[in-house]
Formats: sequence, C-alpha cells, structure tokens
Amino acid sequence: MSNNSEVPVTNPQTSHLDEAVALIDDIRAMKRRVPNFVVPESKAARQGLGRAASVPPQFIELTNLATRNNEELARGGNVGPAELRDLTEYADAFDPVADELEAMALFVRHSVRVARNKVGSSALMTYNMAQRLAKRPETASLAPHVQDMRIALGNPRRKAKAKPAPATPGTSPAPEQRSPVTPSSPETPPKQ
Repeated sequence: MSNNSEVPVTNPQTSHLDEAVALIDDIRAMKRRVPNFVVPESKAARQGLGRAASVPPQFIELTNLATRNNEELARGGNVGPAELRDLTEYADAFDPVADELEAMALFVRHSVRVARNKVGSSALMTYNMAQRLAKRPETASLAPHVQDMRIALGNPRRKAKAKPAPATPGTSPAPEQRSPVTPSSPETPPKQ
C-alpha cells in the first residue's frame, strides 16, 4: 500500500499587475508590426501635419497624374506615383487600426473607472455604516476609525455660499436689473 500524500503543484494565480504588464508588453510589440511607425517629436509636430494630411484622395490622384505626364512637375526628391499610392494604401489600411486601438483605450479606461467606482462605493457604504455604528454605545470603539476615515476622505461638504459684501458708507447698492418689457413681450404670459 502506497502512502501518496503529495499535493499536486498548481500554477499560482497571476495578479492583475502581472496581467497588465504582459498586455503592455504585447501592445509595445505591436508597434514593431506597424510599418512606417513614427513617434511624434512634440505636440506641435503632430499638429503641423493636419492640413496636408487631410487633402482629398481625388486631389492626390490628380497630382500623381499631372506629375507622371509632365516632366516639369517631377522635382528632385519627389516621391513617385507608385510610392504615393503605397503610402495612401498604408494610410487607408491602418487608419481603422488606430480607431480600434483608441476604442480599446476608451473601453479600458471605462473598465478602470467602473472598478474604481465599485471600490469607492463599497468604501463609502462602509464609512456610512461606521459613522452610524460609532454613535451606539456598544460599538463606540469605531469612533477613532471614523475620524481617520473622515480625515482621509477630506471634506466632501460644500462650502457655504459667500455672503454679499456689505455696502460701504456713501454708496448705495446697485438697483436690481429687470429685463426690458416691450408691448410685444408682456411680463406675464397671456391667459388662455
């Protein structure tokens, strides 16, 4: 008879941080798969691309045709029609990828906010319950915890409305301004 008391080895559950780090690594690896990937040098560099980047496709085709048919337009360093067509296809193909990544970022941010909301709501409910229980003699020991929670939370109460400054001697308060009434716009609506 064999005494088999070995505990099977299981993989420890990965933490959310480990999962997030792995996903970030995957996203960074995706950058290497995007041809012509360029990181903007500054916000101004990104903004400067707008006008020329948004010209209509018909305009681009017309300039390609004109360049191909007129040697005067072929300048040194000018990209040829084939390269322009390839760049246009690249832009058309990868624009939806950017849209999908932006949507993914939006959804991840929303998911994070939902998680923070659940945690915050639970903490606020616990605080509310602790406040009530701290007032009872049998659970008065919660009072120091409630005080610590109140300090950590900050003052969520609204500040009182500022009182108008008192009039200084020799000045009179500004008269109340009313909207002008014209014969075509009576102060009270007509009775029906």
